[in-house]
Amino acid sequence: MKDYLPPADVARAALAPLVHGHFDRDRARRLYATHTWSCLIEPGDGVAGRLIAALGCEDALAEAIGGGRDGAARDAAGISPAQWKDALARWRPRLDVARVREALEIARRSGVSLITPEDPEWPATLSDLGEHAPLLLWVRGDVTTLRRLAPSVALVGARAATSYGEHVSMELAAELVARGVAIVSGAAYGIDGAAHRAALSAGGTTIALLAGGVERPYPAGHSDLIARIAASGAVVSEVPCGSAPTKWRFLQRNRLIAALADATVVVEAGWRSGSLNTAGHAAALARPLGAVPGPVTSAASTGCHRLLRDFDARCITNADDVLELVGAVPATLFDMPDDIRDEGRTDDTTRVKDAMSFRAWRDPSDIARRSGLAVADVDAILGLLALEGAAERGDSGWRRGRSGVAAG
Repeated sequence: MKDYLPPADVARAALAPLVHGHFDRDRARRLYATHTWSCLIEPGDGVAGRLIAALGCEDALAEAIGGGRDGAARDAAGISPAQWKDALARWRPRLDVARVREALEIARRSGVSLITPEDPEWPATLSDLGEHAPLLLWVRGDVTTLRRLAPSVALVGARAATSYGEHVSMELAAELVARGVAIVSGAAYGIDGAAHRAALSAGGTTIALLAGGVERPYPAGHSDLIARIAASGAVVSEVPCGSAPTKWRFLQRNRLIAALADATVVVEAGWRSGSLNTAGHAAALARPLGAVPGPVTSAASTGCHRLLRDFDARCITNADDVLELVGAVPATLFDMPDDIRDEGRTDDTTRVKDAMSFRAWRDPSDIARRSGLAVADVDAILGLLALEGAAERGDSGWRRGRSGVAAG
């Protein structure tokens, strides 16, 4: 444990540039332990969430490093032996002191702030995620923006948006911020970018949730836009600085978008759009959900029509409809069926693919560390991917196969 948590004074010195306001030695230790956890787990790890809720970050980290041999901590957190074994196998490949320190150094050089539930800026709505709530948030920009998000609306939709979808997104965002509503989105191409740009042009508040480190704008084509968002609002992520965005992290990021906003509006979405994943999270959190109708001939609106027809999403045609959605408590809230809630869900196979390169050869232990999975699980998945032609094995390890391009 002493190898992973430095002395309080050292921890405090490392964290001081990232934390606003005074914090004592005890909090410095807690913060460092929390950051260490964020380097060990993938977003939304419920086992880690339960363990930390039961023991606190420091003691939970000690149990994870020590293996929890007496089982008391595991029992207190309601974690089964099988879950505990699998969790340790996921976490241990990432026990890297240098990586923990490097993430803090990148954050310091990038002028990034760090907040946790102990801070006044922490958005209380994230607690609705329960054991899947983020342990901390990295913020590029004004951290106080996060406590000025009431009311707020998530405007999300297709990356390959039509001119119609982008026009509607911009009109909604501009009118909403003019009425004091903050816009939450993911900074992606298409609907997200249109919403952010309109909010900024109208002088409103907007925040962007990223799937990778906040210091590395993604997509790269939105670097200027993301910088503008940070200059007047906030760019936020739960993964440490230096982390790459992956498909798994994008979908987990969507739960934060849904949790931060008072309502979610899907502006334009195809039948299998990733924005339906955000809609599923909003439904699971009992957040109001709206969808904008589009031309019946447009494949880019089939997902919105599906939400309207089959899942009781509110029909959104203008900003007034959105304001009603935010201000009114729906008489009934639907349970999102599995085929919508899981739309676009990725599994462990996707995480292994995300951890591989098309060019560089990587050994299974490196792939395990990058994916957050156990080495044994990675070995099994690599074997299956090899049979499909989605992975290739060489003398130096494994790399992505060309048949996996479309799937990845």
